[in-house]
Amino acid sequence: MKKFWKIGLSAFLAVGLLAACGQEAKNDKPVATEQQTQQETPQVDEATFPMTITDAIGKDITLEAPPEKIVSLIPSNTEILFELGLNDEIVGVTDNDDYPPEVAEKDKVGGMEYNIEKIIALKPDIVFSHESSMSLSEAAIEQLESAGLKVFVVKNAQDFNETYTTIELLGRATGKLPEAEKIVANMKEKVEDVLTKVKDVEPKKVLVEASDEPTIYTAGNGTFMNAMLEMIHAENVAADAKDWYEISSEQIIAKNPDVIVVTYHYVPDILTKIPQRAGFDTVNAVKNKAIVQVDESTTSRQGPRLGEGLEELAKAIYPEVFK
Repeated sequence: MKKFWKIGLSAFLAVGLLAACGQEAKNDKPVATEQQTQQETPQVDEATFPMTITDAIGKDITLEAPPEKIVSLIPSNTEILFELGLNDEIVGVTDNDDYPPEVAEKDKVGGMEYNIEKIIALKPDIVFSHESSMSLSEAAIEQLESAGLKVFVVKNAQDFNETYTTIELLGRATGKLPEAEKIVANMKEKVEDVLTKVKDVEPKKVLVEASDEPTIYTAGNGTFMNAMLEMIHAENVAADAKDWYEISSEQIIAKNPDVIVVTYHYVPDILTKIPQRAGFDTVNAVKNKAIVQVDESTTSRQGPRLGEGLEELAKAIYPEVFK
C-alpha cells in the first residue's frame, strides 16, 4: 500500500486554488442573490441512528451510531466539526488546518499529500473529505475505502444556503443536529446584519486577487467569492469569465477596479507592492488607496465563520458604511 498520495501544485491550482482551505472548484450554477440567501434553508431530517446518509457523489453511508473517531481532510470541514463540539471525537486533521487553535493538538494526516497508513492507523469511524478536491483525492479515497473506512464526501457549497445545509448534515451525521441548527441561526443573523448595512450602497467595481504576479488568480463568475460580492452589491470586474482563473496585469488595468481585494498573505508588503506594478498608477483602486487585504480563511472556507468573512469583505469594500 502506498504510504503517501501526492498532489502536484499545478493540479492543486487547477481545481480552484488552495482547495485545502475550502475554496470552491468549478461550478456551473448561477450565483446566490440576496433574496436567495434569505430564503429558508432546506430541512435536514432528525439525527436518529442507525442512519444512512448520501454524500456529494451519490454514495450511501450507513452509521450505526454517532462516530467516536473522526478524520477531516479539509479545513472547512474541520471548522464545522469543532464548532459542533466534537473536539474529543476529532483524531486527525490536515497540515493546512489552523483554526481553531485546538487543531494543533490533533494528529496530522498530510496537506499536499495524505498519509494513508496514518489515517488507517487512527481507525476513524468516518473520514470527511470534500467535493472540491475530488479530482485530486479520488485515489486516496479508494485506498481508504479498500481498507474498510467510511469516507463521506462533503458537498462543495456554492452559496450560503448550501453551506447551512452542509453544517446541518454534518450535525446530523455526528449526532449534533441541535448544535448545527444553532450555528446556522447565528450565521443567518450575522448575514442579515451585513446585508442591512450595505442595502443602499453605491456599487463599486471590485477585483479579487488570490495570488501575486506573475501568476495572478482571480474569482470569476460561478465562484462563492463572486456570490458574496453580489450579495453586498459589489460589481466583480472579473465576472466575464468563469471560476477561478489566471488574469494578467494588463487585463486588471483595463478593467480598472475601484477596489482590489487581496486574499493572500504569503507576500510581504503586498499592499505597497501592487501600486508599484507597471501601469497600475492609472487604476482607480491605486489612485484611491483602496487596496485591501482580507483573511483568506474566513472569506473562503465554507463553514461557521463565513458570516464574519462576508462582513470583513463588506468592510473592505465599503469602509464608509461601517464607520
